[in-house]
Amino acid sequence: MTLTARWRQRLPHLGIALVVAYCLAPFYWMLVSSLRGTNDIFSTSLLPSPVSFANYRSVFGPAQGFTRALLNSLIVAGVTTALSLVLATFTAYAMARLEFRFKRLILTLIIATSMFPVVSIVVPLLKLFTDIGWINTYQAMIVPSMSFTLPLAVWNLTTFFRQMPDELEQAAMVDGCTRGQAFRKVIVPLAAPGIFTTAIITFIAAWNEFLIALSMTNKPGMQTATVAISKFSGATTYQTPFGSQMAAGVVVTIPLVVMVLLFQRRIVAGLTAGAAK
Repeated sequence: MTLTARWRQRLPHLGIALVVAYCLAPFYWMLVSSLRGTNDIFSTSLLPSPVSFANYRSVFGPAQGFTRALLNSLIVAGVTTALSLVLATFTAYAMARLEFRFKRLILTLIIATSMFPVVSIVVPLLKLFTDIGWINTYQAMIVPSMSFTLPLAVWNLTTFFRQMPDELEQAAMVDGCTRGQAFRKVIVPLAAPGIFTTAIITFIAAWNEFLIALSMTNKPGMQTATVAISKFSGATTYQTPFGSQMAAGVVVTIPLVVMVLLFQRRIVAGLTAGAAK
């Protein structure tokens, strides 16, 4: 094998390695910075020396209230994901199976709503939620978050349901099932990979949301993790706690990384299901 042929074989692997390094470099630097002491926070060494866990102790100190913020993020992201999946599953099935006028237009409008910047809806929603007494409540963060998670879920599941053959429902109805029973007992179990993948994507989007949570809460006990990190205070008024923010960033990121690693097979199955018939 010539040298040129060897390089051609290795070039795809080199490209993958560069992409992985590019994606993981920020997280690696965040992890290393979180393990540095206060005096070494601006060091440029690739490894922390000495290793210090002071930043993590500071993050989970009672003054920061970060544990409560993590719980708030879990509640908001979990409820947003659950509601989005339930509504999106029925909507996507109707868009994929039923024939009615303006169906393509409706689907286009659904996905178009997710293209509006979040800042454009925050101000009117803030006024509305203030009038009805929703400020500093979970629903004030969950309902606006669904404005971008629900269209995303509908779009993904509609594509997935379209790839499933119509004969599945027809066979179930021949055996005595109604349309609803065929959907519940046949389609939903077979669509589990796509639904699971959509749930992961939706949860990550809701978990990382910042602007809505920042605008709709002003009590520390109702803030989500992303908002709590932005409000970390240093030892003095003019000190920025970079080490604590890096440690909190690692804590917020690790659950998502672990979740993706644990369920990567299901995610890949959901993304590739129906690609070949």
